[in-house]
Amino acid sequence: MAANGEEPLLSVSNLQTVFYTDKETIYAVDGIDFDVKRGETVGIVGESGSGKSVTARSIMGLIESPGKMLEGSSIRFDGQELTEFSAEEYQAIRGSGIGMVSQDPQQSLNPVYTVGNQIMEALEVNRGMSGEPARQEAIDLLEAVAIPDAARRLDEYPHEFSGGMRQRAVIAMMLACDPEFLICDEPTTALDVTIQAQILELLRDLQAEHGLSIIFITHDMGVIAEIADRVNVMYAGEIVEQAPVEELFADPKHPYTRGLLEAIPGRTEQGEQLRTIEGDVPTPNAPAEHCRFAPRCPVAFDACERIPPQPVTVEDGDEHTASCLLYPEGETEAERAEHHRAAAGERRRGRAESGGEP
Repeated sequence: MAANGEEPLLSVSNLQTVFYTDKETIYAVDGIDFDVKRGETVGIVGESGSGKSVTARSIMGLIESPGKMLEGSSIRFDGQELTEFSAEEYQAIRGSGIGMVSQDPQQSLNPVYTVGNQIMEALEVNRGMSGEPARQEAIDLLEAVAIPDAARRLDEYPHEFSGGMRQRAVIAMMLACDPEFLICDEPTTALDVTIQAQILELLRDLQAEHGLSIIFITHDMGVIAEIADRVNVMYAGEIVEQAPVEELFADPKHPYTRGLLEAIPGRTEQGEQLRTIEGDVPTPNAPAEHCRFAPRCPVAFDACERIPPQPVTVEDGDEHTASCLLYPEGETEAERAEHHRAAAGERRRGRAESGGEP
């Protein structure tokens, strides 16, 4: 965990990523803010369609037409504003600065080249290594990610690896780039629970050894409990709750977060039916003018249909926030509604001044 007060390695501010279609504009990521400190793991959790993977691709500079990051979005990495980078500058920072491990390792591995060739290519591009030194380093990297008989496996093709081993090979490729920061986009979703646990342990060990900062994206709250230091809960393009992981699990504040936690087997009383969140994540096709979770929320009231909730500090300090009209606590319903209305107006004016509306 990074020391308190240290500048974050990554700072995302007012990130807005939209996709233009013939019929509408989809606000896939709608004005989110979060930081990642050096050496920590920040989780991003939410149902499918919440905007988690689009957030990752935005940070990596991989949004292509018909998608676009709006003006006013800011992604600062190690003091550099990535949204101002050219395509060539962004290409240079991918891998060597920020690496990414996706859900499907087949997307990262070329089926016609051996695993060794692909790791050695990463070593040549990012570290200038070639020949026998590169081969030996590739073997060391496979051993570092716990692939047995690494010297022999180096000459095998991706299809000869199991799913878990392919994921390990992708992580070895990322380590060959010597990144400071790793984005893991649901890297354990397609794996059985035993292999999943091994990958999580591997990431923890590599983080401790290399001082990596990690964003870990998943829909699985159990995985978040295992791996994350702090958590961002996303819903329909927005972050609805942010908190240290232990605090979030002990005292969730947003009704959506409570719903996700209540859907975890083992957190309900014996004999009690497992709870579910009725309905589906909506497609955000306009800037938020109301609470997007309200149609599914068991405690929604009239103002939720008219006012977009803004982040409110819900515990001592400023690390636990919830975007919900139930807060600030201790105020009347009318006072809470006015608090959020005023904050939403101020945010809207700030976006307009920065050019952050399409």
